[in-house]
Amino acid sequence: MKKTFALSHPKISYQRLIEMAKHDVKKYIKQERAKALPEGADFWGFSCKFGQTADKARAVHEGDINTNISSAQSQHWKSFYLEVIAVPKTRTKRSDTE
Repeated sequence: MKKTFALSHPKISYQRLIEMAKHDVKKYIKQERAKALPEGADFWGFSCKFGQTADKARAVHEGDINTNISSAQSQHWKSFYLEVIAVPKTRTKRSDTE
């Protein structure tokens, strides 16, 4: 998902647009996690970028997406860019050095 979310609409309130953006992201991640994994992969990881525009977007952790959207809300941004790409990953074993 590579999308610029517009946060202005003549009939929809700003708060509702923020909630809709958060819902779209949550729904997309849920859909991607439900897809079949390629052979050799253990789980779906996500490569995420967030910013006011695609050029200014910086890498963020998947768990920080809602925090960044809330931050954009508090700064009254007119729009924001979000990129979420599903990447198959494998788990690595921890070393038992204690």
